[in-house]
Amino acid sequence: MSRIVRSRILSYLSKNSKPFSSSTSANSPKEPTISSVSTPEKKPWGILKYGIFGAFTGLAATVGYATYAYTSEEIDIKTKAFRESANRNIGDDASSLEKLGGLFYSVATTVPAKSVELYLDLRRTFEEHVRGFTEPSSEKLLPDLPPQEKQIFTLVLDLNETLVYSDMKRERGWKTFKRPGVDAFLQHLAPFYEIVMYSDQMSTYVDPIIERLDQKGCIRYRLSRSATRYQEGKHYRDLSKLNRDPSRILYVSGHALESSLQPDNCVPIKPWKMEADDTTLLDLIPFLDYVARHRPTDIRPVLESYKGHDIAKEFTERSKETQRRIQEQKQQGRLW
Repeated sequence: MSRIVRSRILSYLSKNSKPFSSSTSANSPKEPTISSVSTPEKKPWGILKYGIFGAFTGLAATVGYATYAYTSEEIDIKTKAFRESANRNIGDDASSLEKLGGLFYSVATTVPAKSVELYLDLRRTFEEHVRGFTEPSSEKLLPDLPPQEKQIFTLVLDLNETLVYSDMKRERGWKTFKRPGVDAFLQHLAPFYEIVMYSDQMSTYVDPIIERLDQKGCIRYRLSRSATRYQEGKHYRDLSKLNRDPSRILYVSGHALESSLQPDNCVPIKPWKMEADDTTLLDLIPFLDYVARHRPTDIRPVLESYKGHDIAKEFTERSKETQRRIQEQKQQGRLW
Protein backbone atom coordinates (compact mmCIF):
# COMPACT_ATOMS: atom_id res chain seq x y z
CA MET A 1 0.00 0.00 0.00
CA SER A 2 2.77 2.39 0.91
CA ARG A 3 4.51 1.69 -2.33
CA ILE A 4 1.44 2.65 -4.30
CA VAL A 5 1.11 6.03 -2.47
CA ARG A 6 4.78 6.85 -2.95
CA SER A 7 4.65 6.16 -6.68
CA ARG A 8 1.63 8.43 -7.13
CA ILE A 9 3.26 11.32 -5.25
CA LEU A 10 6.41 11.12 -7.37
CA SER A 11 4.38 11.02 -10.59
CA TYR A 12 2.44 14.10 -9.47
CA LEU A 13 5.58 16.07 -8.63
CA SER A 14 7.19 15.17 -11.95
CA LYS A 15 4.21 16.55 -13.87
CA ASN A 16 3.86 19.88 -12.00
CA SER A 17 7.57 20.79 -11.61
CA LYS A 18 9.10 23.61 -13.87
CA PRO A 19 12.72 23.78 -14.80
CA PHE A 20 14.72 26.60 -13.03
CA SER A 21 16.75 28.93 -15.28
CA SER A 22 19.01 31.87 -14.30
CA SER A 23 18.68 33.44 -17.71
CA THR A 24 16.24 36.29 -18.25
CA SER A 25 13.39 36.11 -20.70
CA ALA A 26 13.93 37.40 -24.16
CA ASN A 27 10.69 39.35 -23.97
CA SER A 28 11.46 41.00 -20.60
CA PRO A 29 11.71 44.78 -20.77
CA LYS A 30 15.23 46.10 -21.03
CA GLU A 31 16.36 48.84 -18.62
CA PRO A 32 17.86 51.92 -20.22
CA THR A 33 21.69 51.92 -20.28
CA ILE A 34 23.63 55.07 -19.44
CA SER A 35 27.09 55.28 -20.97
CA SER A 36 29.91 56.19 -18.56
CA VAL A 37 32.01 57.76 -21.32
CA SER A 38 30.80 61.16 -22.64
CA THR A 39 32.09 62.76 -25.80
CA PRO A 40 33.53 66.23 -25.03
CA GLU A 41 31.97 69.16 -26.86
CA LYS A 42 34.27 71.16 -29.05
CA LYS A 43 34.69 74.85 -28.12
CA PRO A 44 35.19 76.84 -31.31
CA TRP A 45 35.86 80.07 -29.35
CA GLY A 46 38.80 78.62 -27.41
CA ILE A 47 41.37 79.19 -30.14
CA LEU A 48 40.08 82.70 -30.79
CA LYS A 49 40.22 83.52 -27.08
CA TYR A 50 43.83 82.45 -26.75
CA GLY A 51 44.70 84.28 -29.95
CA ILE A 52 43.24 87.54 -28.62
CA PHE A 53 45.04 87.07 -25.31
CA GLY A 54 48.35 86.49 -27.10
CA ALA A 55 47.83 89.55 -29.28
CA PHE A 56 47.16 91.79 -26.27
CA THR A 57 50.14 90.33 -24.42
CA GLY A 58 52.42 91.06 -27.37
CA LEU A 59 50.99 94.57 -27.69
CA ALA A 60 51.53 95.25 -23.99
CA ALA A 61 55.12 93.98 -24.20
CA THR A 62 55.79 96.19 -27.24
CA VAL A 63 54.34 99.27 -25.54
CA GLY A 64 56.33 98.56 -22.38
CA TYR A 65 59.60 98.20 -24.27
CA ALA A 66 58.97 101.34 -26.33
CA THR A 67 58.18 103.32 -23.18
CA TYR A 68 61.34 102.08 -21.48
CA ALA A 69 63.74 102.38 -24.42
CA TYR A 70 62.57 105.54 -26.20
CA THR A 71 61.27 108.97 -25.35
CA SER A 72 57.99 110.20 -26.77
CA GLU A 73 59.89 112.50 -29.16
CA GLU A 74 61.95 109.58 -30.50
CA ILE A 75 58.85 107.46 -31.03
CA ASP A 76 57.16 110.38 -32.77
CA ILE A 77 60.08 110.71 -35.20
CA LYS A 78 60.41 106.96 -35.84
CA THR A 79 56.69 106.44 -36.55
CA LYS A 80 56.01 109.69 -38.42
CA ALA A 81 56.49 108.17 -41.89
CA PHE A 82 54.28 105.18 -41.05
CA ARG A 83 51.46 107.37 -39.70
CA GLU A 84 51.61 109.64 -42.74
CA SER A 85 51.52 106.67 -45.14
CA ALA A 86 48.19 105.57 -43.63
CA ASN A 87 46.63 108.79 -44.91
CA ARG A 88 48.00 108.70 -48.44
CA ASN A 89 45.55 109.33 -51.27
CA ILE A 90 45.35 107.43 -54.55
CA GLY A 91 45.05 109.68 -57.57
CA ASP A 92 42.07 109.51 -59.89
CA ASP A 93 44.30 108.47 -62.75
CA ALA A 94 45.40 105.30 -60.92
CA SER A 95 44.29 101.94 -62.19
CA SER A 96 41.56 99.90 -60.53
CA LEU A 97 44.15 97.46 -59.21
CA GLU A 98 46.17 100.27 -57.65
CA LYS A 99 43.06 101.77 -56.07
CA LEU A 100 42.07 98.39 -54.64
CA GLY A 101 45.59 97.85 -53.27
CA GLY A 102 45.60 101.33 -51.79
CA LEU A 103 42.25 100.67 -50.14
CA PHE A 104 43.45 97.43 -48.57
CA TYR A 105 46.67 99.13 -47.39
CA SER A 106 44.76 102.03 -45.87
CA VAL A 107 42.40 99.69 -44.02
CA ALA A 108 45.31 97.59 -42.73
CA THR A 109 47.38 100.56 -41.49
CA THR A 110 44.72 102.95 -40.19
CA VAL A 111 44.12 101.14 -36.90
CA PRO A 112 47.86 100.74 -36.02
CA ALA A 113 48.55 104.35 -37.00
CA LYS A 114 45.67 105.65 -34.88
CA SER A 115 46.84 103.43 -32.01
CA VAL A 116 50.32 104.97 -32.17
CA GLU A 117 48.84 108.49 -32.16
CA LEU A 118 46.65 107.61 -29.17
CA TYR A 119 49.67 106.16 -27.34
CA LEU A 120 51.70 109.34 -27.98
CA ASP A 121 48.86 111.58 -26.76
CA LEU A 122 48.37 109.54 -23.58
CA ARG A 123 52.10 109.35 -22.88
CA ARG A 124 52.61 113.09 -23.32
CA THR A 125 49.68 113.83 -21.03
CA PHE A 126 51.04 111.45 -18.40
CA GLU A 127 54.57 112.89 -18.67
CA GLU A 128 53.22 116.40 -18.22
CA HIS A 129 51.48 115.36 -15.01
CA VAL A 130 54.59 113.58 -13.75
CA ARG A 131 56.74 116.58 -14.66
CA GLY A 132 54.59 118.71 -12.40
CA PHE A 133 55.68 116.59 -9.43
CA THR A 134 59.32 115.90 -10.33
CA GLU A 135 60.58 119.17 -11.82
CA PRO A 136 60.73 122.68 -10.38
CA SER A 137 57.49 124.62 -10.65
CA SER A 138 59.03 127.15 -13.06
CA GLU A 139 61.96 127.58 -15.40
CA LYS A 140 62.70 130.84 -13.58
CA LEU A 141 62.19 130.43 -9.86
CA LEU A 142 63.28 134.00 -9.12
CA PRO A 143 62.41 137.27 -10.87
CA ASP A 144 65.05 139.13 -12.85
CA LEU A 145 67.59 141.12 -10.88
CA PRO A 146 67.34 144.92 -11.11
CA PRO A 147 70.02 146.45 -13.35
CA GLN A 148 71.76 148.10 -10.39
CA GLU A 149 72.24 144.68 -8.72
CA LYS A 150 73.67 142.73 -11.64
CA GLN A 151 77.00 142.31 -9.83
CA ILE A 152 75.53 141.11 -6.54
CA PHE A 153 76.03 137.53 -5.39
CA THR A 154 73.14 135.23 -4.50
CA LEU A 155 73.46 133.43 -1.17
CA VAL A 156 71.21 130.36 -1.11
CA LEU A 157 70.57 128.92 2.35
CA ASP A 158 69.13 125.60 3.43
CA LEU A 159 66.81 125.50 6.42
CA ASN A 160 66.86 122.26 8.40
CA GLU A 161 70.11 121.57 10.27
CA THR A 162 71.57 124.72 8.68
CA LEU A 163 69.67 127.59 10.30
CA VAL A 164 67.24 125.68 12.52
CA TYR A 165 66.65 122.24 13.97
CA SER A 166 63.21 120.67 14.46
CA ASP A 167 62.76 118.15 17.24
CA MET A 168 59.76 116.15 18.46
CA LYS A 169 59.08 114.86 21.94
CA ARG A 170 55.96 113.19 23.19
CA GLU A 171 55.33 115.59 26.06
CA ARG A 172 55.57 118.78 23.94
CA GLY A 173 55.27 117.68 20.29
CA TRP A 174 57.27 119.38 17.54
CA LYS A 175 59.48 122.34 18.37
CA THR A 176 61.93 124.30 16.20
CA PHE A 177 65.17 125.68 17.62
CA LYS A 178 67.28 128.49 16.19
CA ARG A 179 70.96 127.87 15.51
CA PRO A 180 73.41 130.01 17.51
CA GLY A 181 74.54 133.08 15.56
CA VAL A 182 71.80 132.92 12.92
CA ASP A 183 70.56 136.46 13.64
CA ALA A 184 74.03 138.01 13.32
CA PHE A 185 74.71 135.89 10.23
CA LEU A 186 71.63 137.13 8.38
CA GLN A 187 71.87 140.75 9.46
CA HIS A 188 75.55 141.06 8.59
CA LEU A 189 75.28 139.52 5.10
CA ALA A 190 71.91 140.95 4.00
CA PRO A 191 73.44 144.25 2.72
CA PHE A 192 75.95 142.38 0.56
CA TYR A 193 73.97 139.42 -0.76
CA GLU A 194 70.66 138.51 -2.26
CA ILE A 195 69.66 135.92 0.36
CA VAL A 196 67.34 133.12 -0.76
CA MET A 197 65.87 130.35 1.41
CA TYR A 198 65.70 127.07 -0.56
CA SER A 199 64.19 124.16 1.38
CA ASP A 200 62.92 120.72 0.42
CA GLN A 201 60.07 121.01 2.93
CA MET A 202 56.51 122.07 2.20
CA SER A 203 55.69 125.77 2.21
CA THR A 204 53.28 125.20 5.10
CA TYR A 205 56.34 124.25 7.16
CA VAL A 206 58.84 126.78 5.75
CA ASP A 207 56.78 129.98 5.81
CA PRO A 208 55.85 130.04 9.54
CA ILE A 209 59.46 129.32 10.54
CA ILE A 210 60.89 132.08 8.31
CA GLU A 211 58.33 134.58 9.59
CA ARG A 212 59.51 133.98 13.16
CA LEU A 213 63.17 133.57 12.28
CA ASP A 214 63.61 136.54 9.93
CA GLN A 215 61.59 139.35 11.48
CA LYS A 216 63.87 142.01 9.94
CA GLY A 217 63.36 140.80 6.37
CA CYS A 218 66.91 139.77 5.55
CA ILE A 219 65.72 136.87 3.38
CA ARG A 220 64.36 138.15 0.06
CA TYR A 221 62.82 134.97 -1.36
CA ARG A 222 61.59 131.63 -0.07
CA LEU A 223 61.58 128.46 -2.15
CA SER A 224 60.04 125.25 -0.87
CA ARG A 225 59.52 121.67 -2.10
CA SER A 226 57.59 122.64 -5.23
CA ALA A 227 60.76 124.38 -6.49
CA THR A 228 62.97 121.29 -6.10
CA ARG A 229 63.70 118.54 -8.61
CA TYR A 230 62.59 115.06 -7.56
CA GLN A 231 64.74 112.19 -8.78
CA GLU A 232 65.83 108.84 -7.40
CA GLY A 233 63.47 109.23 -4.46
CA LYS A 234 64.93 112.52 -3.23
CA HIS A 235 64.30 116.27 -3.60
CA TYR A 236 67.28 118.20 -4.97
CA ARG A 237 67.93 121.94 -5.21
CA ASP A 238 68.39 122.82 -8.86
CA LEU A 239 70.37 126.06 -8.80
CA SER A 240 70.22 126.31 -12.59
CA LYS A 241 66.53 127.27 -12.30
CA LEU A 242 67.16 130.31 -10.10
CA ASN A 243 67.43 132.73 -13.04
CA ARG A 244 70.82 133.85 -11.76
CA ASP A 245 74.36 133.76 -13.10
CA PRO A 246 75.80 130.42 -11.86
CA SER A 247 79.19 132.06 -11.37
CA ARG A 248 77.62 134.21 -8.63
CA ILE A 249 75.68 131.64 -6.62
CA LEU A 250 76.75 130.15 -3.26
CA TYR A 251 74.71 127.41 -1.63
CA VAL A 252 75.26 127.01 2.12
CA SER A 253 73.87 123.87 3.74
CA GLY A 254 74.63 121.25 6.32
CA HIS A 255 73.98 118.71 3.53
CA ALA A 256 75.09 120.78 0.55
CA LEU A 257 76.74 118.12 -1.59
CA GLU A 258 73.92 115.62 -0.98
CA SER A 259 71.05 118.01 -1.70
CA SER A 260 72.21 120.07 -4.70
CA LEU A 261 72.60 119.22 -8.38
CA GLN A 262 75.40 121.79 -8.74
CA PRO A 263 78.21 120.74 -6.37
CA ASP A 264 80.55 123.42 -7.75
CA ASN A 265 78.42 126.09 -6.04
CA CYS A 266 78.23 124.37 -2.67
CA VAL A 267 79.56 125.68 0.64
CA PRO A 268 79.24 122.64 2.92
CA ILE A 269 79.10 123.29 6.66
CA LYS A 270 78.63 121.14 9.73
CA PRO A 271 74.99 120.09 10.27
CA TRP A 272 73.58 121.48 13.51
CA LYS A 273 72.12 118.95 15.96
CA MET A 274 71.34 121.20 18.95
CA GLU A 275 74.96 121.79 20.03
CA ALA A 276 74.86 124.81 22.35
CA ASP A 277 78.49 125.85 21.67
CA ASP A 278 78.16 125.84 17.87
CA THR A 279 79.84 128.77 16.08
CA THR A 280 79.69 127.54 12.48
CA LEU A 281 77.61 130.43 11.08
CA LEU A 282 79.70 133.07 12.82
CA ASP A 283 82.93 131.44 11.63
CA LEU A 284 81.70 131.53 8.03
CA ILE A 285 80.97 135.27 8.01
CA PRO A 286 84.56 136.40 7.24
CA PHE A 287 84.78 134.22 4.13
CA LEU A 288 81.40 135.34 2.78
CA ASP A 289 82.19 138.94 3.62
CA TYR A 290 85.48 138.71 1.70
CA VAL A 291 83.72 137.23 -1.36
CA ALA A 292 81.06 139.95 -1.36
CA ARG A 293 83.60 142.76 -1.11
CA HIS A 294 86.15 141.45 -3.65
CA ARG A 295 83.62 139.95 -6.10
CA PRO A 296 85.59 137.25 -7.90
CA THR A 297 84.73 136.75 -11.57
CA ASP A 298 83.58 133.17 -10.92
CA ILE A 299 83.00 131.77 -7.43
CA ARG A 300 83.23 128.15 -8.55
CA PRO A 301 87.03 127.96 -8.94
CA VAL A 302 87.34 129.69 -5.57
CA LEU A 303 85.17 127.03 -3.91
CA GLU A 304 87.07 124.30 -5.76
CA SER A 305 90.30 125.49 -4.10
CA TYR A 306 88.69 124.80 -0.71
CA LYS A 307 87.48 121.33 -1.64
CA GLY A 308 88.13 118.81 1.12
CA HIS A 309 88.66 121.53 3.75
CA ASP A 310 86.54 123.34 6.27
CA ILE A 311 86.09 126.60 4.38
CA ALA A 312 85.88 128.83 7.46
CA LYS A 313 89.01 127.37 9.06
CA GLU A 314 90.95 127.22 5.80
CA PHE A 315 90.07 130.83 5.02
CA THR A 316 91.34 131.89 8.45
CA GLU A 317 94.63 130.05 7.86
CA ARG A 318 95.05 131.60 4.43
CA SER A 319 94.28 135.05 5.82
CA LYS A 320 96.93 134.61 8.50
CA GLU A 321 99.43 133.49 5.89
CA THR A 322 98.62 136.49 3.73
CA GLN A 323 99.08 138.86 6.67
CA ARG A 324 102.40 137.23 7.52
CA ARG A 325 103.67 137.76 3.98
CA ILE A 326 102.53 141.37 4.01
CA GLN A 327 104.40 141.97 7.24
CA GLU A 328 107.53 140.38 5.81
CA GLN A 329 107.35 142.60 2.74
CA LYS A 330 106.94 145.67 4.92
CA GLN A 331 109.97 144.71 6.99
CA GLN A 332 112.05 144.17 3.87
CA GLY A 333 110.96 147.59 2.59
CA ARG A 334 112.10 149.24 5.80
CA LEU A 335 115.51 147.60 5.56
CA TRP A 336 116.02 149.00 2.09
